[in-house]
Amino acid sequence: MFRTALRNVLAHKARLLMTVLAVMLGVAFVSGTLVFTNTISDAYQKSSAKGFDQVDVAVQPKYQDSEGDKVGKTPDLTQAVLDKAAKVPGAASATGVVSGFTAVADKDGKLLGGDWQSAGGNYWGAKDARYPLVSGHAPHGRNEVLLDSETAKRAGYKVGDTVRLSVDGPVLTPTVAGIFTTDDGNVAAGGSLALFDTPTAQKLFGKKGGYDEIDVKAAAGTGQSALKSALDSALPQHLVETTTGKKLADDQAKQIADSMSGLKQTLLVFAGIALFVGTFIIANTFTMLVAQRTRELALMRAVGASRRQVTRSVLIEAFAVGTVAGVTGLAVGIGIGAGLRALLGSFGASMPDGPLVISPGTVVTALAVGILITMLAAWLPGRRAAKIPPVAAMSSVHAKASTKSLVLRNTLGSLFAAAGVATVLGATTMDADAAQGPMGLGAVLLIIGVFILTPLLSRPLIAAAAPVLRAFGISGKLARQNAVRNPRRTAATASALMIGLTLITGMTVMAVSLQTAIDKMASSAIRADYVVSMANRSPLSPDVAKKLAATDGVTASSPLRNAMSRIDGRTEFLTGVDASSIAKLTDLKVDDGSFTVGGDQVVVDKDRAKENGWTPGSRFTAHFEDGKARTLTVAGVYEGNDMINGIMLDDKVVTPHLKDPADMQVMVKTADGASSATKDRLAKVLDSNPAIKIQDKQDISNEVAKMFTMMLNMVYGLLGMAVLVAVLGVINTLAMSVFERAQEIGMLRAIGLDRKAVKRMVRLESLVISLFGGVLGIGLGVFFGWAAGQLLGTKMPTYELVLPWGRMALFLLLAGGVGVLAALWPARRAAKLNMLTAIKAE
Repeated sequence: MFRTALRNVLAHKARLLMTVLAVMLGVAFVSGTLVFTNTISDAYQKSSAKGFDQVDVAVQPKYQDSEGDKVGKTPDLTQAVLDKAAKVPGAASATGVVSGFTAVADKDGKLLGGDWQSAGGNYWGAKDARYPLVSGHAPHGRNEVLLDSETAKRAGYKVGDTVRLSVDGPVLTPTVAGIFTTDDGNVAAGGSLALFDTPTAQKLFGKKGGYDEIDVKAAAGTGQSALKSALDSALPQHLVETTTGKKLADDQAKQIADSMSGLKQTLLVFAGIALFVGTFIIANTFTMLVAQRTRELALMRAVGASRRQVTRSVLIEAFAVGTVAGVTGLAVGIGIGAGLRALLGSFGASMPDGPLVISPGTVVTALAVGILITMLAAWLPGRRAAKIPPVAAMSSVHAKASTKSLVLRNTLGSLFAAAGVATVLGATTMDADAAQGPMGLGAVLLIIGVFILTPLLSRPLIAAAAPVLRAFGISGKLARQNAVRNPRRTAATASALMIGLTLITGMTVMAVSLQTAIDKMASSAIRADYVVSMANRSPLSPDVAKKLAATDGVTASSPLRNAMSRIDGRTEFLTGVDASSIAKLTDLKVDDGSFTVGGDQVVVDKDRAKENGWTPGSRFTAHFEDGKARTLTVAGVYEGNDMINGIMLDDKVVTPHLKDPADMQVMVKTADGASSATKDRLAKVLDSNPAIKIQDKQDISNEVAKMFTMMLNMVYGLLGMAVLVAVLGVINTLAMSVFERAQEIGMLRAIGLDRKAVKRMVRLESLVISLFGGVLGIGLGVFFGWAAGQLLGTKMPTYELVLPWGRMALFLLLAGGVGVLAALWPARRAAKLNMLTAIKAE
């Protein structure tokens, strides 16, 4: 039986090729994902570990928790703490670290390093081992800065050049005093790092003589644990906490691994989808192979082979196919992993150097996935073949499924589909956070139910295409009959395409609906012409709001100034606004009371009002970070959204209580409205600062649209693998169907059907099956998109379902294109059959 199974594999090489390709693509996706993410994670972890070489123990400020009426805050590490740490027994040196966001512009005035990877800090001196100088000298004063060598190389800066940069809004134009190298992971990933002398950094980053961290280097012969114990004894434990360099490196490595875990899981989900689609192809292939060898298997049963041996022979074939697919997929996956790393570089995203990581786990996973998926998909056809009585198999009595099996299948499918629909509908009535699990379960149940019911659904849906197919004459009639002749095979072929289009359609419906909701939110909530903010959403200097307010043509402006407070023993963030202008800059729906801000009067969003039991006239006491308190009165309750929400009050009430006032954004209304000329004028007032974004409503909407478009394109690309596997499935099914129907095709040719008509028949059959899968996929996708939108609507009042008819039509055309493309080779093969040879074929 073992030798027979291997001979069958070798005898059906061409028929199994598509199955091998389908499994190989899925395995390649899995192994490529593992190689890519492991390589990046390893490179960052090693680079990060180097960054802690100069840190044996880090001293960090301990956050003072909020309690009672006391607002929590993080104390500064003073010079006195630094001096004390440097004198601890076992300490060789102590370095004070200051850091913060610093945007650096290139020579064309554009931001370098990305919105979130632009950093700045202090240079400790010529002997600073963290940042060895390549050229130049240490910076002195506000007018000198050091740049990392990668940033200097990208932007073409040299020692002596003037560079434009910003920390919190106002533009600085220091001279490049020197260039240094660093192992900083953000720099390796394409970010930028600018260093000032310590007094300048402290002033720029709001430390005023203090530090964010103190890094202590151990003397020779002193271990990290011993140094940590000595520092714990010498320093005030209620204000600081100490961590060894090893633990910092381990924690950083864990953070990197965790951050890569999300990407890895996302890619593996799509790989799983491709493999799931591949199981239909494998099951289809082995079902057809077994059907074609029914008499052979019956003869083996007749001469003494047991049912178990017949099943085992099919599984041995599957094992051989899975092994070949697994090994090939692993090799291709390694290439994909290397290619993805190179692709990052071509897009301008750099990463630390490191070898390609091919772990034993990746190898085992690739082979296990390839073999197990193939054997699992082949098990049912093998078991079904073993159950056929030898005499019945020889007389082909088994050809049609029994009424009992069809009733059982349709009943089971109906139960699954009904349970799935009920679970999804039930989830739409739940809280968004709690509904994710039930909705996912409902989606899986519904897809399984539809897959089981697909043979039943195929007849009426394909019959609906009969009027169109009649236009193609006898070829169209035969194509329709062939498509419904074996509903199970048609169902398995169409289902592969259905799954990919379900996900693509669902994601598109959600993205388009969300984009429309964001557009409505921006247009309905904001009257301001422009919203000004930092590129990375970090706080703006109050000077920005002052400059904008004093600009010619600005009729109203208001900062949105955040302040932490304690109200009734809970932490609440307050938003300080310009009381005289905020009503002119926003258009928020007021549910109760009036939108009045000024003095002790505040407005609150509906959610916070409900949470605290506030109504117009309610009074509460806010305790500020300086320890002082003020009683405030609710003037009105408004309908908040993701852009504007919270407790709004006059910034003149908030600002006196803040140590370092800063604004999250500034709203501006101008006499001329939003225009390119007005935007240029505002940018000029802010010295064309590359770190500041000046956005009108359309810019805000476009920024969100860009994010959605990027997300959708990524999803389309990842799901393209599943669609490609589905194409292979259609090709495989048609090719084997042509082989199976060779005698029939020969008879058709003999009675007058020409080669052109034969080709048309196969193409139309493929087109009908693909469009059937496309209709099911788009229908399910719309349903899932609607259901997910119901949950989003609870968080976003402006959300409403928007059906992208144009894109859905394009998806249906894509399904049809898949059918036409997949039929090219099988149709050509069918037309080339020699009619006499085909008629004699068994």
